[in-house]
Amino acid sequence: MSNDDEYGTYGQARQRRMKIVAWVVIVSLILVGGGATVIALLFG
Repeated sequence: MSNDDEYGTYGQARQRRMKIVAWVVIVSLILVGGGATVIALLFG
């Protein structure tokens, strides 16, 4: 029974970490994409 509880807690922590990683990736892609757009406008 305790193994299931530990696994549930681990699953929740993993899910939260995956959400954080996903948001970081999305934000970085927007920043990099936006930066590329600005550079293209300046030097294009």
